[in-house]
Amino acid sequence: MRKALRWLLALAVLIGTLSTAGAATAAEPEATGTTGTTAVTDIKDRLLSIPGMSLIEEKPYTGYRFFVLNYTQPVDHRHPSKGTFQQRITVLHKDVSRPTVFYTGGYNVSTTPSRREPTQIVDGNQVSMEYRFFTPSRPAPADWSKLDIWQAASDQHRVFKALKSVYTKKWVSTGGSKGGMTATYYERFYPHDMDGVVAYVAPNDVVNDEDSAYDRFFTTVGTKQCRDRLNAVQREALVRREPLEKKYQAYAAESGLTFTTVGSLDRAYEAVVLDYVWGFWQYSLLADCDSIPADAATATDDEIWNSVDTISGFSAYADQGLETYTPYYYQAGTQLGAPTINFPYIEKKYIRYGYQPPRNFVPRSIPMSFQPRAMRDVDTWVRHNARHMLFVYGQNDPWGAEPFRLGKGAKDAYVFTAPGLNHGANVAGLVPDQKALATARILEWAGVASASVQADPSAAKPLAKFDAKLDKRDVEREPTLRP
Repeated sequence: MRKALRWLLALAVLIGTLSTAGAATAAEPEATGTTGTTAVTDIKDRLLSIPGMSLIEEKPYTGYRFFVLNYTQPVDHRHPSKGTFQQRITVLHKDVSRPTVFYTGGYNVSTTPSRREPTQIVDGNQVSMEYRFFTPSRPAPADWSKLDIWQAASDQHRVFKALKSVYTKKWVSTGGSKGGMTATYYERFYPHDMDGVVAYVAPNDVVNDEDSAYDRFFTTVGTKQCRDRLNAVQREALVRREPLEKKYQAYAAESGLTFTTVGSLDRAYEAVVLDYVWGFWQYSLLADCDSIPADAATATDDEIWNSVDTISGFSAYADQGLETYTPYYYQAGTQLGAPTINFPYIEKKYIRYGYQPPRNFVPRSIPMSFQPRAMRDVDTWVRHNARHMLFVYGQNDPWGAEPFRLGKGAKDAYVFTAPGLNHGANVAGLVPDQKALATARILEWAGVASASVQADPSAAKPLAKFDAKLDKRDVEREPTLRP
């Protein structure tokens, strides 16, 4: 969501017919589909009895059933007769007697079993949805005007309505970064679906052309020593543009990279370099400053190249790096907005393009027009209507420079910041009293808070044991710098 970061809903008619394409290859795991002591139909059969739902595959995971599914969605929820597409979702099934967490990262969905923090906290089921227009969940042909936050929220609304008959207990939505934004937009347009919302590191670029908050952030984040190191490497990469671009040309030729969308290798090079400082703070911790060259002026070309490549990635703005993320850049340039920053420590003669707009990262064959009222509407709604919502940010995450804020109309809603953390900030990283309160509220919203937790939130703890393979704790990193 930034002018060069780039990185970075009812219907009562269910569309489609039952398809049972694919076959489950997994053995039966331990998880059951029971309500109390009464046996029910096998969960796979229940899911596949939903009109428009089809099976791609089932994967085994002890204690769960994990399904990768397709669900038939209308391309245009306002005009459902005008075509459909297949949207991928996954279901991590524990038991229909447990609450359900509805997750989206705002990008592609992972087909590997995983459990998000709220799912571990409530010991529940998890439904994950791929965001529309991220392949393979893209209509063909693609009418890009149907890629907006309301259409995407309507996708979630239909998935929820379809699965609520199976998972009848409480539902909590969640997501990180663009997924946190998505969970917030879903709540804005369908506020009666979810019982709670946990939005992690969700940027809130209300006024697209007013980005001074980011400049202020970069003058205070971390320590002066670390900021100086990063700034010096970034500047040096522009000073040494000629020799490093020769290296880039060789790298591009060897890797088969092309630069048709952005326009030139030179534009791509500068975009990668200007992402460097932002990228470090988004994905790294203060302790990682030791990995940055201490004296950029005397560092070798390889040392400068390797540092920038490790943090920003020189394939980021090649056609091959941009293609997967065309839906993101389209949204950034039409509704989400795209922050920009200044570089006071770099002489103007070294910066040719500055932060480039999202338009530069979307093929010119796709028309784009910015809608400035979209984010203002969401921001106003959150301030005055937020209910059962929790926003979690990281102190050192640039995307948190413009966070969601709560007004007098908000009730049982919270904005917490995890000290020292980056774009991977979570409830576990909050200070103890906020961590306990956040955990207690999530348990309450999901309908599984014990009497002791209701009486004393400080007693709140996740109901499921941590599983190092299943539970996600690291920052959700995209190949380039995007929310």
